[in-house]
Amino acid sequence: MDGDTLYPIGELARRTGLTVKTIRFYSDRGIVAPVERSPAGYRLYTVDAVARLDLVRTLRDLGVDLPTIRRVVERELPVPEVAAVHAEALAVQIRVLRLRHAVLTAVAERGLTAEEADLMHRLARLSEDERRRLVGDFLDAVFEGLGADSAFAGIRRSMTPEVSGDPEAEQVRAWVEWAELAMDPDFRACVRRMAQDHATEQPRGGAAVLRRDFGAIVRDRVGPVLADGVEPASPRADPVVAALAAHYAHILGRPDDAELRRLLLARLERMGDRRRDRYVEVLAVINGWPAPESLSAVSDWAAQAVRVRRERQGTGGRRP
Repeated sequence: MDGDTLYPIGELARRTGLTVKTIRFYSDRGIVAPVERSPAGYRLYTVDAVARLDLVRTLRDLGVDLPTIRRVVERELPVPEVAAVHAEALAVQIRVLRLRHAVLTAVAERGLTAEEADLMHRLARLSEDERRRLVGDFLDAVFEGLGADSAFAGIRRSMTPEVSGDPEAEQVRAWVEWAELAMDPDFRACVRRMAQDHATEQPRGGAAVLRRDFGAIVRDRVGPVLADGVEPASPRADPVVAALAAHYAHILGRPDDAELRRLLLARLERMGDRRRDRYVEVLAVINGWPAPESLSAVSDWAAQAVRVRRERQGTGGRRP
């Protein structure tokens, strides 16, 4: 195109791919103004109008408003500055859309009622401060008074969800499920009892290092026999039960008697609570951790094995 040539609006439309109506609209608003009119009154534009219209189309496709576009084409605003502002606005919109998508997906997958869907939506929209208060309230209810040393505080940190500023949809769904669990009084009481178990099982005398978690002991002892298909009632399970009882008796500092077996069974049953597994699963999703190993199968097997032997001996028997 020659820089001195003037073009009617129809030719401008052909060269830019925009409609005559659209170009006229931009022209009327002073974004791409004609330089003069023909004797017949038709608008005439220079070659610069093509470049302007290309820029206008690009900015409109990116969602930039017309007043801002006019300031850009008039060189009142630099393009990078406009791009940065609109990129941030788009990021906010993306977060909102991701949140809506996560909530709607969860509602559909879980078949929630209108009331449950409303609760989920409100939980998902909590501010950072509100989330922090909910997390703190739950963890205080679980751990308050159980231990102030740094080693035990590490357990609290390991149970703390860290919601990022820009979570993925899966993390939003996991957060909502975490919040539902955290607000459930029965679940809070259950986790509190497990935390008390853990505190009870620690060495006395102010030892700085925590004793290995009993769940890991159960996993290591039971995992191999469970994989081998050993039934809880089988004589082949006797050494495993004896080893678990001996270890738990050592932890608690008491003899392996009927009461010890009762305490051991209760401990294993609490450990096998499916909600505990679900808690650590959603926590891993929120924090971007590897998927955790479930303790339900090994604790269920161990609980059944202990239960069978208590029933055989009667609750007053000393040991099977």
